[in-house]
Amino acid sequence: MPKRERVMRMSVEQPLWRALTGYRILTMLYAIGLFVSTNDEFARPWVAIAYYAVLAVWTLATLPRVANAANCTKGFLAADLAIALAGILLTRVADAPERIDGGNPTLPSIWTAGAVLAFAIKGGWRWAAFASTLVAAVNIAERGAPTRDTVHNVLLVCIASIAIGYVVEVARASERTLARALEIEAATRERERLARDIHDSVLQVLAMVQRRGTALGGEAAELGRLAGEQEIALRTLVSGGLVPVSRVSEDAAQGAVVRAVEEPDDPHDPNAPDEPDGEAHAVDLRALLAPYAGAKVTLSEPGAPVRLPPLTVRELTAAVGAALDNVRRHAGENARAWILVEDEPDEVIVTVRDDGPGIPEGRLAQAEGEGRLGVALSIRGRLRDIGGTADLISVPGQGTEVELKVPKAPRKPEAPQHSKDVRGKAEKR
Repeated sequence: MPKRERVMRMSVEQPLWRALTGYRILTMLYAIGLFVSTNDEFARPWVAIAYYAVLAVWTLATLPRVANAANCTKGFLAADLAIALAGILLTRVADAPERIDGGNPTLPSIWTAGAVLAFAIKGGWRWAAFASTLVAAVNIAERGAPTRDTVHNVLLVCIASIAIGYVVEVARASERTLARALEIEAATRERERLARDIHDSVLQVLAMVQRRGTALGGEAAELGRLAGEQEIALRTLVSGGLVPVSRVSEDAAQGAVVRAVEEPDDPHDPNAPDEPDGEAHAVDLRALLAPYAGAKVTLSEPGAPVRLPPLTVRELTAAVGAALDNVRRHAGENARAWILVEDEPDEVIVTVRDDGPGIPEGRLAQAEGEGRLGVALSIRGRLRDIGGTADLISVPGQGTEVELKVPKAPRKPEAPQHSKDVRGKAEKR
């Protein structure tokens, strides 16, 4: 069973941690350089020197702590903020009172904001508000009274940190929502793939057992009745899941699909046509559609190869087979069908048209409500998975036309590749 698609998570806050790392280093150097340029004006310069030595060692030694949220623990945040607050209080011991009253910066200067920002990135705006409040209180205590410059600086740090904390919280919530959406999409596509395989095998077998058992009668009729009940229950489960789809029913087409997909053209074959890089294993769509041609099916195709990626060819061929199955089932054994292949510059268009009675208005919606989703979803589901589209046009009394379009540009499939088992027949439309 193919593995579920892996959902890749991305961290939008990681750049903030890298920015914080650079900010701490630069502001440490700024604070030390500011002291060096005015050290002769300090009352006790040795106190400042000791503090800056501790600050430098702490900043450089704790760089891994601010590399990501996991390393930035509560204990580190508390110690980091304590060093910033201690530096603010030591300013009154190291510097002259007249310089402090004149509004000179504290010992850690703007390095203090880095400690507050770490709180914001780690815990959001509430943690930022707590840290900035402590910084504001200690700054006012160091100044002795709230001055205009002090209030201006602490408000700036407070507002900036709270804003960053709020942005981080929103980013984390968005990440969780995106991750959940991707997980749901991956699970949905896996259910869709399983529904297709069930539709192609189990449901078809149960339907056949029911018909054969009813025709034979006796004990076989009871077996057919039980098979019919299980078909209804399973069909209800599948339609409540998502997308059952159909596959190629022609034995000849089965062999062509398997051979062409599993045994692509040899890129070293001297008779093989030149192909651009990345197209060495492309498959000629014409070879896989050729087995469908017959007395009642006319195939019109370009004179040159129509090369597409193997997965695209397999799904497109399966969709054509499903459309032809529907022609036989609903237009009658004597109905004629036409397959037209058009090789456009950017896309390949395959049209399947019949001369049957057409689909009565509302029939597809009714079939979908009954859990018979062969045309409504199986063909469209296949084309959607390979980046294409499927359009169905039907006028009562004038036949039905199914137009399948796929782009030529290769792309990664949105869902795991389907099983190589191409057994079964298309669901009734």
